[in-house]
Amino acid sequence: MAFRFIHSADIHLDSPLRSLALRDPALADLIGTATRLAFVRLIDTCLEERVDALVLAGDLYDGSQTSMKTARFLADQMGRLHAAGICTFVIRGNHDALSKITPELVLPDSVKLYRGHAEAVPVQRSAVDVPIHIHGVSFAQPDAPESLLGKYKPAVAGSINIGILHTSLGGAAGHDRYAPCSIADLRATGFEYWALGHIHLRSVDSRADTSTIVMPGIPQGRDIGEAGAKSVTLVTIHDDRRLTIEERFTSVAQFERLTVDVTALTEWPDLIRRFSRTLAAARSTVKAEHLVARLYLTGQTPLAWLIRRDRDVMRTELDRVCETIGTCWVESVEIGCTMPDRGPAAPDHPLTELRSLIETRIIGTPAFGTEIAEIAEELLAQLPPECRKAFGDDEAGLDAALTALADEGIADVLARLHAGTEAGRT
Repeated sequence: MAFRFIHSADIHLDSPLRSLALRDPALADLIGTATRLAFVRLIDTCLEERVDALVLAGDLYDGSQTSMKTARFLADQMGRLHAAGICTFVIRGNHDALSKITPELVLPDSVKLYRGHAEAVPVQRSAVDVPIHIHGVSFAQPDAPESLLGKYKPAVAGSINIGILHTSLGGAAGHDRYAPCSIADLRATGFEYWALGHIHLRSVDSRADTSTIVMPGIPQGRDIGEAGAKSVTLVTIHDDRRLTIEERFTSVAQFERLTVDVTALTEWPDLIRRFSRTLAAARSTVKAEHLVARLYLTGQTPLAWLIRRDRDVMRTELDRVCETIGTCWVESVEIGCTMPDRGPAAPDHPLTELRSLIETRIIGTPAFGTEIAEIAEELLAQLPPECRKAFGDDEAGLDAALTALADEGIADVLARLHAGTEAGRT
Protein backbone atom coordinates (compact mmCIF):
# COMPACT_ATOMS: atom_id res chain seq x y z
CA MET A 1 0.00 0.00 0.00
CA ALA A 2 1.36 3.44 -0.91
CA PHE A 3 2.62 5.70 1.87
CA ARG A 4 1.86 9.41 1.46
CA PHE A 5 3.10 12.35 3.50
CA ILE A 6 3.26 16.13 3.38
CA HIS A 7 6.68 17.71 3.79
CA SER A 8 6.92 21.30 5.04
CA ALA A 9 9.30 23.51 7.02
CA ASP A 10 9.91 27.05 8.24
CA ILE A 11 6.41 27.79 9.45
CA HIS A 12 7.69 30.68 11.63
CA LEU A 13 4.44 30.97 13.56
CA ASP A 14 3.58 34.52 14.63
CA SER A 15 6.63 35.94 12.88
CA PRO A 16 6.77 39.72 13.52
CA LEU A 17 6.17 42.10 10.63
CA ARG A 18 9.48 42.87 8.97
CA SER A 19 8.42 45.49 6.44
CA LEU A 20 8.57 49.17 7.25
CA ALA A 21 5.99 49.74 4.52
CA LEU A 22 3.16 47.81 6.20
CA ARG A 23 1.56 50.91 7.71
CA ASP A 24 -1.97 50.06 6.61
CA PRO A 25 -3.61 48.52 9.70
CA ALA A 26 -5.73 46.12 7.64
CA LEU A 27 -2.73 44.98 5.62
CA ALA A 28 -0.63 44.65 8.77
CA ASP A 29 -3.35 42.50 10.32
CA LEU A 30 -3.49 40.29 7.22
CA ILE A 31 0.26 39.68 7.13
CA GLY A 32 0.47 39.39 10.91
CA THR A 33 -1.93 36.43 10.94
CA ALA A 34 -0.89 34.89 7.61
CA THR A 35 1.57 32.39 9.09
CA ARG A 36 -1.15 30.91 11.30
CA LEU A 37 -3.68 30.82 8.47
CA ALA A 38 -1.15 29.12 6.19
CA PHE A 39 -0.45 26.52 8.87
CA VAL A 40 -4.17 25.82 9.18
CA ARG A 41 -4.25 25.40 5.40
CA LEU A 42 -1.33 22.98 5.69
CA ILE A 43 -3.27 20.88 8.19
CA ASP A 44 -6.38 21.11 5.98
CA THR A 45 -4.31 19.82 3.05
CA CYS A 46 -3.13 16.84 5.09
CA LEU A 47 -6.73 15.98 5.92
CA GLU A 48 -8.02 16.53 2.37
CA GLU A 49 -5.25 14.42 0.84
CA ARG A 50 -5.72 11.74 3.52
CA VAL A 51 -1.98 11.42 4.00
CA ASP A 52 -0.35 9.02 6.43
CA ALA A 53 2.02 11.57 7.95
CA LEU A 54 3.18 15.17 8.17
CA VAL A 55 6.95 15.85 8.20
CA LEU A 56 8.10 19.24 9.55
CA ALA A 57 11.78 20.04 8.99
CA GLY A 58 12.28 22.73 11.61
CA ASP A 59 11.45 26.32 12.58
CA LEU A 60 7.87 26.00 13.69
CA TYR A 61 8.50 29.14 15.73
CA ASP A 62 10.24 32.37 14.84
CA GLY A 63 12.52 32.73 17.84
CA SER A 64 12.59 33.41 21.53
CA GLN A 65 8.92 34.30 21.85
CA THR A 66 7.22 33.09 25.03
CA SER A 67 3.53 33.06 24.13
CA MET A 68 1.79 29.92 25.33
CA LYS A 69 -1.09 30.92 23.03
CA THR A 70 1.14 30.00 20.11
CA ALA A 71 1.92 26.65 21.72
CA ARG A 72 -1.80 26.05 22.31
CA PHE A 73 -2.57 26.85 18.69
CA LEU A 74 0.10 24.44 17.49
CA ALA A 75 -1.08 21.67 19.81
CA ASP A 76 -4.68 22.14 18.67
CA GLN A 77 -3.71 21.83 15.01
CA MET A 78 -1.62 18.73 15.70
CA GLY A 79 -4.65 17.38 17.53
CA ARG A 80 -6.67 17.60 14.34
CA LEU A 81 -4.15 15.30 12.66
CA HIS A 82 -4.11 12.97 15.66
CA ALA A 83 -7.88 12.62 15.51
CA ALA A 84 -7.61 11.66 11.83
CA GLY A 85 -4.94 9.02 12.50
CA ILE A 86 -2.16 11.06 10.84
CA CYS A 87 1.28 10.89 12.46
CA THR A 88 3.59 13.91 12.65
CA PHE A 89 7.40 13.88 12.61
CA VAL A 90 9.10 17.07 13.77
CA ILE A 91 12.67 18.28 14.18
CA ARG A 92 13.71 21.54 15.81
CA GLY A 93 15.50 24.15 13.73
CA ASN A 94 17.67 27.04 14.84
CA HIS A 95 14.66 29.26 15.61
CA ASP A 96 12.94 26.49 17.62
CA ALA A 97 16.08 26.08 19.72
CA LEU A 98 15.72 29.74 20.74
CA SER A 99 12.11 29.30 21.84
CA LYS A 100 11.59 29.12 25.59
CA ILE A 101 8.27 27.28 25.25
CA THR A 102 9.57 24.44 23.06
CA PRO A 103 10.57 22.23 26.05
CA GLU A 104 7.19 22.87 27.70
CA LEU A 105 5.08 22.04 24.65
CA VAL A 106 2.67 19.13 25.17
CA LEU A 107 1.77 17.43 21.90
CA PRO A 108 -0.43 14.43 21.05
CA ASP A 109 1.08 10.93 21.23
CA SER A 110 1.02 10.73 17.43
CA VAL A 111 3.67 13.47 17.22
CA LYS A 112 7.29 12.36 17.18
CA LEU A 113 9.56 15.24 18.24
CA TYR A 114 13.20 14.34 17.62
CA ARG A 115 15.80 15.41 20.18
CA GLY A 116 19.46 16.34 19.86
CA HIS A 117 20.52 12.73 19.26
CA ALA A 118 19.82 10.74 16.11
CA GLU A 119 16.85 8.40 15.88
CA ALA A 120 15.57 6.15 13.10
CA VAL A 121 11.85 5.69 13.79
CA PRO A 122 10.03 2.83 12.04
CA VAL A 123 6.64 3.66 10.56
CA GLN A 124 3.92 1.26 11.67
CA ARG A 125 2.86 -0.63 8.53
CA SER A 126 1.44 -4.04 7.63
CA ALA A 127 3.83 -6.94 7.08
CA VAL A 128 3.25 -6.90 3.31
CA ASP A 129 4.05 -3.20 2.89
CA VAL A 130 7.49 -1.79 2.16
CA PRO A 131 9.09 -0.89 5.52
CA ILE A 132 9.82 2.80 6.13
CA HIS A 133 12.14 4.48 8.63
CA ILE A 134 12.15 8.21 9.30
CA HIS A 135 15.46 9.63 10.58
CA GLY A 136 15.87 12.91 12.38
CA VAL A 137 18.08 15.09 14.59
CA SER A 138 16.98 18.36 16.21
CA PHE A 139 19.05 21.45 16.89
CA ALA A 140 20.00 21.35 20.56
CA GLN A 141 21.40 24.89 20.36
CA PRO A 142 20.59 27.84 18.08
CA ASP A 143 23.97 27.54 16.38
CA ALA A 144 25.08 24.54 14.33
CA PRO A 145 28.21 25.61 12.41
CA GLU A 146 29.19 22.02 11.59
CA SER A 147 27.39 19.36 9.56
CA LEU A 148 24.91 17.17 11.46
CA LEU A 149 25.02 14.32 8.94
CA GLY A 150 27.58 12.42 10.98
CA LYS A 151 25.02 12.06 13.77
CA TYR A 152 22.44 10.25 11.64
CA LYS A 153 22.10 6.50 11.90
CA PRO A 154 22.95 4.46 8.78
CA ALA A 155 20.22 3.65 6.29
CA VAL A 156 18.18 0.65 7.41
CA ALA A 157 18.70 -2.16 4.91
CA GLY A 158 15.61 -3.16 2.94
CA SER A 159 13.66 -0.11 4.18
CA ILE A 160 12.74 3.19 2.55
CA ASN A 161 14.80 5.72 4.52
CA ILE A 162 13.52 9.29 4.93
CA GLY A 163 15.82 11.86 6.52
CA ILE A 164 14.66 15.13 8.08
CA LEU A 165 17.34 17.82 8.27
CA HIS A 166 17.41 21.57 8.92
CA THR A 167 20.35 22.87 6.89
CA SER A 168 21.64 25.80 4.87
CA LEU A 169 23.24 23.28 2.48
CA GLY A 170 26.17 25.12 0.92
CA GLY A 171 24.75 28.52 1.82
CA ALA A 172 22.07 30.76 0.31
CA ALA A 173 21.59 34.52 0.05
CA GLY A 174 19.76 35.91 3.08
CA HIS A 175 20.23 32.75 5.15
CA ASP A 176 22.79 32.18 7.88
CA ARG A 177 25.02 29.11 7.73
CA TYR A 178 23.54 26.21 9.71
CA ALA A 179 24.41 22.49 9.66
CA PRO A 180 26.09 22.85 6.24
CA CYS A 181 26.34 19.92 3.86
CA SER A 182 26.26 19.23 0.13
CA ILE A 183 23.83 17.45 -2.16
CA ALA A 184 26.55 14.84 -2.72
CA ASP A 185 26.81 14.31 1.05
CA LEU A 186 23.06 13.70 1.26
CA ARG A 187 23.09 11.24 -1.63
CA ALA A 188 25.98 9.34 -0.06
CA THR A 189 23.77 8.38 2.91
CA GLY A 190 21.69 6.09 0.70
CA PHE A 191 18.46 7.62 1.99
CA GLU A 192 15.66 7.59 -0.57
CA TYR A 193 14.25 10.98 0.47
CA TRP A 194 15.69 13.96 2.31
CA ALA A 195 13.12 16.34 3.81
CA LEU A 196 15.05 19.58 4.27
CA GLY A 197 14.26 22.91 5.87
CA HIS A 198 15.81 26.35 6.52
CA ILE A 199 16.08 27.92 3.05
CA HIS A 200 12.81 29.69 2.24
CA LEU A 201 12.95 29.09 -1.52
CA ARG A 202 11.64 25.80 -2.92
CA SER A 203 14.12 23.51 -4.68
CA VAL A 204 14.00 19.89 -5.83
CA ASP A 205 16.91 17.61 -6.71
CA SER A 206 15.64 14.31 -8.08
CA ARG A 207 17.52 11.76 -10.15
CA ALA A 208 16.82 8.17 -11.09
CA ASP A 209 18.23 5.53 -8.71
CA THR A 210 19.37 8.08 -6.13
CA SER A 211 18.01 10.30 -3.36
CA THR A 212 15.18 12.76 -3.90
CA ILE A 213 16.18 15.91 -2.04
CA VAL A 214 13.55 18.59 -1.44
CA MET A 215 13.69 22.01 0.20
CA PRO A 216 9.96 22.88 0.28
CA GLY A 217 10.44 26.58 0.99
CA ILE A 218 8.41 28.67 3.38
CA PRO A 219 4.63 27.99 3.20
CA GLN A 220 3.80 31.69 3.64
CA GLY A 221 5.89 34.66 2.55
CA ARG A 222 6.32 37.34 5.21
CA ASP A 223 7.57 40.28 3.15
CA ILE A 224 8.58 41.27 -0.38
CA GLY A 225 11.88 39.42 0.07
CA GLU A 226 9.84 36.20 0.08
CA ALA A 227 7.82 36.96 -3.04
CA GLY A 228 6.05 34.39 -5.17
CA ALA A 229 3.73 31.44 -4.63
CA LYS A 230 4.51 29.33 -1.55
CA SER A 231 3.73 25.67 -1.03
CA VAL A 232 4.32 22.34 0.66
CA THR A 233 5.33 19.04 -0.93
CA LEU A 234 3.15 15.94 -1.20
CA VAL A 235 5.27 12.78 -1.39
CA THR A 236 4.02 9.35 -2.40
CA ILE A 237 6.06 6.19 -1.86
CA HIS A 238 4.59 3.55 -4.15
CA ASP A 239 4.50 -0.20 -3.60
CA ASP A 240 7.33 -0.63 -6.11
CA ARG A 241 9.48 1.81 -4.01
CA ARG A 242 9.13 4.65 -6.53
CA LEU A 243 8.78 8.17 -5.16
CA THR A 244 6.66 10.88 -6.73
CA ILE A 245 6.33 14.45 -5.50
CA GLU A 246 3.66 17.09 -6.05
CA GLU A 247 3.33 20.73 -5.02
CA ARG A 248 0.39 21.98 -2.96
CA PHE A 249 0.01 25.76 -2.59
CA THR A 250 -0.56 27.20 0.87
CA SER A 251 -0.05 31.00 0.70
CA VAL A 252 -2.82 33.13 2.12
CA ALA A 253 -1.12 36.31 0.90
CA GLN A 254 1.34 36.33 -1.99
CA PHE A 255 3.95 39.08 -2.34
CA GLU A 256 4.88 40.13 -5.87
CA ARG A 257 7.13 42.78 -7.44
CA LEU A 258 5.36 44.42 -10.38
CA THR A 259 7.03 46.74 -12.90
CA VAL A 260 4.79 49.45 -14.32
CA ASP A 261 6.13 51.11 -17.48
CA VAL A 262 4.72 54.63 -17.60
CA THR A 263 6.58 55.70 -20.75
CA ALA A 264 4.83 58.48 -22.71
CA LEU A 265 1.84 58.74 -20.34
CA THR A 266 0.77 62.39 -20.26
CA GLU A 267 -2.48 62.42 -18.26
CA TRP A 268 -3.03 61.42 -14.65
CA PRO A 269 -6.12 59.26 -15.42
CA ASP A 270 -4.00 57.29 -17.91
CA LEU A 271 -1.55 56.55 -15.10
CA ILE A 272 -4.30 55.24 -12.82
CA ARG A 273 -5.69 53.08 -15.63
CA ARG A 274 -2.20 51.64 -16.18
CA PHE A 275 -2.02 50.78 -12.48
CA SER A 276 -5.43 49.14 -12.64
CA ARG A 277 -4.56 46.95 -15.63
CA THR A 278 -1.24 45.89 -14.12
CA LEU A 279 -2.73 44.95 -10.75
CA ALA A 280 -5.77 43.22 -12.26
CA ALA A 281 -3.55 41.11 -14.52
CA ALA A 282 -1.34 40.08 -11.59
CA ARG A 283 -4.36 39.37 -9.38
CA SER A 284 -5.74 36.98 -12.01
CA THR A 285 -2.59 34.85 -11.96
CA VAL A 286 -1.84 34.78 -8.22
CA LYS A 287 -2.91 31.55 -6.52
CA ALA A 288 -3.28 33.00 -3.01
CA GLU A 289 -6.41 34.76 -1.72
CA HIS A 290 -4.55 38.05 -1.41
CA LEU A 291 -2.04 39.80 -3.67
CA VAL A 292 0.41 42.13 -1.89
CA ALA A 293 2.32 44.08 -4.53
CA ARG A 294 5.31 46.36 -4.59
CA LEU A 295 5.16 48.57 -7.66
CA TYR A 296 8.24 49.86 -9.47
CA LEU A 297 7.56 52.71 -11.88
CA THR A 298 9.88 52.93 -14.85
CA GLY A 299 10.14 54.84 -18.13
CA GLN A 300 10.07 58.48 -19.18
CA THR A 301 6.93 60.54 -18.75
CA PRO A 302 6.02 64.21 -18.25
CA LEU A 303 4.12 62.98 -15.17
CA ALA A 304 7.33 61.98 -13.37
CA TRP A 305 7.49 65.13 -11.27
CA LEU A 306 3.81 65.03 -10.42
CA ILE A 307 4.16 61.39 -9.37
CA ARG A 308 6.88 62.37 -6.89
CA ARG A 309 5.17 65.53 -5.69
CA ASP A 310 1.73 63.97 -5.31
CA ARG A 311 2.80 60.59 -4.01
CA ASP A 312 0.08 60.72 -1.35
CA VAL A 313 -2.61 61.37 -3.97
CA MET A 314 -1.28 58.48 -6.03
CA ARG A 315 -1.45 56.15 -3.01
CA THR A 316 -5.05 57.13 -2.39
CA GLU A 317 -5.87 56.34 -6.02
CA LEU A 318 -4.06 53.01 -5.73
CA ASP A 319 -6.05 52.09 -2.62
CA ARG A 320 -9.24 52.78 -4.57
CA VAL A 321 -8.03 50.61 -7.45
CA CYS A 322 -7.20 47.78 -5.04
CA GLU A 323 -10.63 47.98 -3.44
CA THR A 324 -12.23 47.69 -6.87
CA ILE A 325 -10.15 44.65 -7.80
CA GLY A 326 -10.61 43.02 -4.39
CA THR A 327 -8.15 41.08 -2.17
CA CYS A 328 -5.38 43.21 -3.64
CA TRP A 329 -2.97 45.46 -1.75
CA VAL A 330 -0.10 47.78 -2.67
CA GLU A 331 2.61 47.48 -0.06
CA SER A 332 4.77 50.29 -1.44
CA VAL A 333 5.69 52.16 -4.62
CA GLU A 334 9.25 52.67 -5.84
CA ILE A 335 9.59 55.57 -8.27
CA GLY A 336 12.19 55.03 -10.97
CA CYS A 337 10.49 56.95 -13.78
CA THR A 338 12.01 60.18 -15.08
CA MET A 339 11.10 63.21 -17.13
CA PRO A 340 11.73 63.09 -20.88
CA ASP A 341 15.15 64.37 -21.92
CA ARG A 342 13.72 67.69 -23.09
CA GLY A 343 12.52 68.47 -19.55
CA PRO A 344 14.52 69.36 -16.43
CA ALA A 345 17.04 66.64 -17.28
CA ALA A 346 18.35 68.95 -20.06
CA PRO A 347 21.88 70.26 -19.24
CA ASP A 348 20.88 73.93 -19.38
CA HIS A 349 17.86 73.59 -17.08
CA PRO A 350 18.26 75.40 -13.70
CA LEU A 351 17.14 72.34 -11.76
CA THR A 352 19.80 70.24 -13.45
CA GLU A 353 22.41 72.70 -12.21
CA LEU A 354 20.85 72.60 -8.74
CA ARG A 355 21.02 68.80 -8.68
CA SER A 356 24.70 68.95 -9.63
CA LEU A 357 25.39 71.42 -6.81
CA ILE A 358 23.57 69.25 -4.26
CA GLU A 359 25.45 66.12 -5.35
CA THR A 360 28.92 67.71 -5.37
CA ARG A 361 28.78 70.29 -2.58
CA ILE A 362 26.46 68.57 -0.11
CA ILE A 363 25.95 64.86 -0.68
CA GLY A 364 29.53 64.28 -1.72
CA THR A 365 31.15 65.98 1.29
CA PRO A 366 32.63 64.11 4.31
CA ALA A 367 30.57 66.29 6.66
CA PHE A 368 27.31 65.11 5.10
CA GLY A 369 28.44 61.48 5.26
CA THR A 370 29.25 61.82 8.96
CA GLU A 371 25.97 63.53 9.79
CA ILE A 372 23.78 61.06 7.87
CA ALA A 373 25.62 58.14 9.49
CA GLU A 374 24.92 59.58 12.95
CA ILE A 375 21.23 60.01 12.12
CA ALA A 376 21.05 56.43 10.78
CA GLU A 377 22.75 55.06 13.88
CA GLU A 378 20.25 56.83 16.13
CA LEU A 379 17.31 55.59 14.03
CA LEU A 380 18.55 51.98 13.95
CA ALA A 381 18.90 51.96 17.73
CA GLN A 382 15.19 52.78 18.03
CA LEU A 383 13.99 50.16 15.53
CA PRO A 384 13.01 46.62 16.57
CA PRO A 385 15.62 44.03 15.46
CA GLU A 386 13.37 42.55 12.77
CA CYS A 387 13.20 45.92 10.96
CA ARG A 388 16.91 46.74 10.93
CA LYS A 389 17.71 44.54 7.94
CA ALA A 390 15.88 47.04 5.77
CA PHE A 391 19.09 49.07 6.04
CA GLY A 392 21.38 46.23 4.99
CA ASP A 393 23.21 43.40 6.72
CA ASP A 394 26.60 45.11 6.93
CA GLU A 395 28.34 48.48 6.60
CA ALA A 396 28.34 48.33 2.82
CA GLY A 397 24.61 47.56 2.80
CA LEU A 398 23.94 50.48 5.14
CA ASP A 399 25.97 52.84 2.94
CA ALA A 400 24.03 51.70 -0.14
CA ALA A 401 20.70 52.20 1.64
CA LEU A 402 21.66 55.70 2.79
CA THR A 403 22.84 56.62 -0.71
CA ALA A 404 19.53 55.44 -2.18
CA LEU A 405 17.58 57.45 0.41
CA ALA A 406 19.63 60.56 -0.34
CA ASP A 407 19.00 60.18 -4.07
CA GLU A 408 15.30 59.73 -3.40
CA GLY A 409 15.28 62.85 -1.25
CA ILE A 410 16.98 64.91 -3.96
CA ALA A 411 14.47 63.74 -6.54
CA ASP A 412 11.52 64.61 -4.26
CA VAL A 413 12.83 68.13 -3.54
CA LEU A 414 13.48 68.81 -7.22
CA ALA A 415 10.02 67.48 -8.07
CA ARG A 416 8.39 70.06 -5.82
CA LEU A 417 10.57 72.83 -7.20
CA HIS A 418 9.76 71.81 -10.75
CA ALA A 419 6.03 71.77 -9.95
CA GLY A 420 6.41 75.31 -8.61
CA THR A 421 8.10 76.56 -11.74
CA GLU A 422 5.42 74.97 -13.90
CA ALA A 423 2.70 76.65 -11.82
CA GLY A 424 4.45 80.02 -12.27
CA ARG A 425 4.24 79.69 -16.02
CA THR A 426 0.47 79.14 -16.07
